[in-house]
Amino acid sequence: MHRPLHGRGPLFDTEPPGLAARLVGLRPHQLRSSPYEHRGDLPFVVFAGGRGIGKSALLAEARTAYQGHTPVALIDGEDAQFAAAPPEQPGEAWSPVAQALTTVAEQLAEPVKGAGRISFPRLASGLLAVAAGGWSDRDVPRIRQEAERILLLNDARSFLDGFAGRWVGKVVAKLVASMSNTGPVVEPIIEATLESFSEGVSPTHRRLRKAATWYRDYPNAGGNPKLGLILLSGHFRAGGDSRAHAERHLVRALLADLDDAFTGVVQRSHRLGRPLVLIDNVQTPAGRGLMEAVLRDRADGIGDQVVFLAALRGHGDPALRNAARRTLAEVARTTGWEPGPTPSSRALLVSLTQLTPDDTLHLVGALCPGLAVPPQLPHAAHRLTGGNPLGITLLAESARQNLPRGAGSLGTLLAADVALSEDREGRAAYRELLDRLVPGGQLDELTVLAAAHDRGSALALAEDRLPDDFGAAGVLGLQERLAGEGWPSASGQFVGDRFLRALLLLRLHRLDPGGASWRAVHRAVIDHYGERDTEDAARYRLHHELALGEADFAVAHLRDTFAGAETGAWLSELVFIASAPHCPAPGPGGPEADGRDDRIAVALGRTDRAQRPPEGVDAALHLRVRRLLHAVWQLTDPLVLPDPKVAERLRFELEQLSNLRPGGTALLWRASRDWPADALAGRPLRIPRDDEDGDQG
Repeated sequence: MHRPLHGRGPLFDTEPPGLAARLVGLRPHQLRSSPYEHRGDLPFVVFAGGRGIGKSALLAEARTAYQGHTPVALIDGEDAQFAAAPPEQPGEAWSPVAQALTTVAEQLAEPVKGAGRISFPRLASGLLAVAAGGWSDRDVPRIRQEAERILLLNDARSFLDGFAGRWVGKVVAKLVASMSNTGPVVEPIIEATLESFSEGVSPTHRRLRKAATWYRDYPNAGGNPKLGLILLSGHFRAGGDSRAHAERHLVRALLADLDDAFTGVVQRSHRLGRPLVLIDNVQTPAGRGLMEAVLRDRADGIGDQVVFLAALRGHGDPALRNAARRTLAEVARTTGWEPGPTPSSRALLVSLTQLTPDDTLHLVGALCPGLAVPPQLPHAAHRLTGGNPLGITLLAESARQNLPRGAGSLGTLLAADVALSEDREGRAAYRELLDRLVPGGQLDELTVLAAAHDRGSALALAEDRLPDDFGAAGVLGLQERLAGEGWPSASGQFVGDRFLRALLLLRLHRLDPGGASWRAVHRAVIDHYGERDTEDAARYRLHHELALGEADFAVAHLRDTFAGAETGAWLSELVFIASAPHCPAPGPGGPEADGRDDRIAVALGRTDRAQRPPEGVDAALHLRVRRLLHAVWQLTDPLVLPDPKVAERLRFELEQLSNLRPGGTALLWRASRDWPADALAGRPLRIPRDDEDGDQG
């Protein structure tokens, strides 16, 4: 059953029509027309964002919404078919763009309701000329296979009716016969192709003849279509800018064939809307070549009426430097786009936003119907993922499969196996997520460096925990990779995205049963900062000591600085230290398996009697700070559900501390009101500021 995307209404709404309806001219999932927003020039729409933001899901939804109603094609530039030429095919006669054009045309050719197949004679002529550049009279089986695939783009009837297959067979036989002599085959192939296209008097052959003459306008062809195709083939084989020039004409041929299918009285009466081409991972050679060719032609006044929707990993690209920029919400009713003089100004870059807490609530509810979902789980899932659609969807799927088995926290849901299809065995949810969010290797290295805060600590970890050949170059390379793939940066963290960092640290803890890797990594960071006498070094050191379960150092520091530090700074330091990753044990028999969390007992004061505060300190303050630290640690842990009793105790402890700092009363009182509500709602704890209430303590 089709399940609509959450949080993507600005693209797929029908009343009032969203962006897709206004561009395509059809309402999604309906054969009902919609007013066009852009009747002349069309923007080349590029959806931008990091991994997991839902770019691929959005394009797949667009295909589902329009398939069968108007011609639709979807390609992924990262597919293996676009990575390299097949072993038997010479590289000079193959390119990612040419392969993409063939794949796009095959999909667009499929009949839709009320209209038959689309033929691509211009494109087929050009592709045959290009392919012939890699043929010889010794490659007959391969020639037959490649030629048949290209020639089947020519006929508007299905090859299943037999006629198209017979015609293709006759043309292929003529092409092979033209190569009876040794030597170059491009010219004989082009001659045989043009002759085949000129035979017959049917409407199909009239289209073929018209398409063949299209190449007479190729630069320097002098009105001779044969020479135009020969030049096209030569430019393609030359590579570099010459190949890009040839590819641009192949893209133009595809669009001209589509224009034929949608113009004229008969065509307009049968075809509704506009054709739709969807390009995932447009930053790859296949996607970039298509995009740049379309943008350049549109800037040069060579228009078309094809809707292009593409997905870009990251948020910027040199080819889009002058693109108009919008958020998805900003294009809900109108794009406000106007073309400029440069090719990149013909693009509209739309940043995809994260899902909202309400979107998360509805998505979890849709995937877990009839289950007793803990009421705080959707908000906690949003806090953990930051609204990342992939993360929320996979967590919700794990909840559907594992809540009935006793899983209760986000940590257990991430560690539990989840089967994403009936024909696949289940794997830990966090492993599925990391495979999708960090593909391409170096996951082990990134897992270690997730504990770092800056380049210095990352280099120290690399030296202590990673192979000798990784070094500074490896650290810088991973930094560059994270930025290039759209992951945000954050002050004080090597891995800036909190969701990705939480997944990596969970993986670190589960690398070995005894947690040796976990302890070694955190100890290495402690040792690194132990050599430095700065405020940042102190809080980083305390953060990692807490991650090892050693809370006494943090308690002593917060206790001793409470009276003298600026109140807002003290609260900020408390929150940072308490953001230390907890050492979960979601495996069989571990504390989380039976619902225990030692931090809760400490926060609620159940362990106070067993404590012996150091001599000479205020025992009441010492125990209060200890309870407060563990309360914040539990409530802000992204892998657990915040405990309401701990939230109430947090309120009480902050109220009591406000009585001990007359100069900081207002800030502590404000935190006592905001923090429990923030924690239970899945929001980051807000640090109150002096200028909010005039307090300067």
